[in-house]
Amino acid sequence: MTVDRVPVPGGDIAVEINSGTSAPILVVHGVSSQRMLWGWLREQAPHLTLVAPDLRGRGDSVDVTGPSSLGRHAQDLDAVLDALGLDAVHVCGMSMGAFVSVEFAARYPSRVKSLVLVDGGVPVGPPAGLTRDNVAAVFADKVAQSQRRWNDVDDYVDFLVSTSMPLLDRADPLLRKYAEHDLADGSPRLSSAAVVADATDVFFGDSRFRELTMPIRFLHAQWSVGADSAPMYSAQDIDALDLTAISPMVGLDHAGTVMTPVGAAAVGAMIDEAVVSRPD
Repeated sequence: MTVDRVPVPGGDIAVEINSGTSAPILVVHGVSSQRMLWGWLREQAPHLTLVAPDLRGRGDSVDVTGPSSLGRHAQDLDAVLDALGLDAVHVCGMSMGAFVSVEFAARYPSRVKSLVLVDGGVPVGPPAGLTRDNVAAVFADKVAQSQRRWNDVDDYVDFLVSTSMPLLDRADPLLRKYAEHDLADGSPRLSSAAVVADATDVFFGDSRFRELTMPIRFLHAQWSVGADSAPMYSAQDIDALDLTAISPMVGLDHAGTVMTPVGAAAVGAMIDEAVVSRPD
């Protein structure tokens, strides 16, 4: 494993590279996440070569300044591939990272061999009650809840599980490693301005999904947050899709699609399918 720093407008993006035997896979995390999201995928599919950035405003890239948006992230990813000497890659994005992946593929189609989208990326309406006028208040409040000082990583893990990750195992060492990467001197490394801007873009921006022509594989969770919660994508949303492959993730919620062994294994299998279908 190596961590590179890639210059972008406003600072340097941190990029972790985990070398395996596969072609490179660019993996893109969600709106309030960071690159340790992919720890479960590394464990379940160690043969995959993962290129995992911390997006601006998160983790080791928290101090990158300037406005945040799906388009800005796409430009940052373009700079990452340039810096690593990669002409084209398979791309896997989860949640907001899937929407970033779609924007990246629309802007730079020659750089994307295929897309694997995990519970995101496919256009969807905003959650009930969320409007362009209140998105700043809703998401800023969610970030503020986490940005108290945490004197104990275990307390922070308990907070994550009790709020947004109720089906995860508190004792999972990968979850603790994820939490440790979140924190610096006890405070989460997450820009509320970036979260608000990116969430606004996801739900109220113009999606370029319909422009894409490369193979697209889509995995979707049965639930959103916790068992029996309404999913992000309805059955009607799924039925309307015509993609290379669509896979339901039964018994998993949004976080569990990647942050559990069974979810990560399913994502790894879908990536393998993409790589085998286009090995060049």
